[in-house]
Amino acid sequence: MDLVSTIIPVYNRAAMLREAVESVLAQTYRPIQVLIVDDGSTDDTPAVADSLAAEHPGTIRVLHQHNTGPGPARQAGLEASSGELVQFLDSDDLLLPDKFSREVAALRNDPDAGIAYGIALLRDEATGWTAPTHGTDVGHRELFPAVLSARLWPTAAPLYRREVCEAIGSWADLRVLEDWDYDCRAGLLGVRLCYRSEPGAVIRRHGHDHAGLAWQRNPVVWRDRVAAFERVFGYAEQAGLGTDSPEMRHFARSAFLVARQCGAAGLPAESARLFRVARRAAGGEGLDYLLYRAGAFVLGWTRMGRLSGWLDSVRS
Repeated sequence: MDLVSTIIPVYNRAAMLREAVESVLAQTYRPIQVLIVDDGSTDDTPAVADSLAAEHPGTIRVLHQHNTGPGPARQAGLEASSGELVQFLDSDDLLLPDKFSREVAALRNDPDAGIAYGIALLRDEATGWTAPTHGTDVGHRELFPAVLSARLWPTAAPLYRREVCEAIGSWADLRVLEDWDYDCRAGLLGVRLCYRSEPGAVIRRHGHDHAGLAWQRNPVVWRDRVAAFERVFGYAEQAGLGTDSPEMRHFARSAFLVARQCGAAGLPAESARLFRVARRAAGGEGLDYLLYRAGAFVLGWTRMGRLSGWLDSVRS
């Protein structure tokens, strides 16, 4: 009943994977279980994962699968795990040694809470600079409405009761922002949070390829980014958030920015779709939306997006 299962999806990160796993093994809490999901790696990551499992046969298990992206990989690990408590960990991040001890105790002491979390630290591997990230230096009791503006944590921060993960449902098949989608669905369930003001995870800025930035270079991931915004807006409507709330206004501005970026990236259909979402989230026909739609009608969504990007660069 007290087992914590840690699920680590990995794609072509052999050295960082070993460090991530070591941070789980260094937890002061027991019992633990580690599920490594090799998501179709093409380097020596599968061999490193298998060697870790051989070194810790009672604790680490490896799943090998074709590349599906982070969400389905986490879901595969979740379904193969058996812990009553669940930790998701990206392969380039780390857990601090007392994370499980503190957060398991927090959940025991707060039976109404379904998720425990604490401070996540962003660390620049080149300089050593470290600071709290994703606003985790401030605690929340509920996800909505704050999660509409931005995620309340990076993936490594929360510790879930398994029943919460099962109620949320499967991770979305998105290549980006799948974690935001997951958070919002937890928010729709009314899941309560318990917050510990101590650091529990380290998010490493390492200069290597980062899956969360893939939208900048891959049209397929661009489309997933748009889909994620559409889904999150749907969740906000289900939660009953009005267009006059500060969180919805923030969401509308973000969606409008991404719509313009889509146009500049040569994705006119996605730009138009997300523009409509942004306009609805803003509550109607604001002047900036009217002007942009008129410009897109004359120039097209791609040229208008590129013009908007150029104007933004001039203003900055």
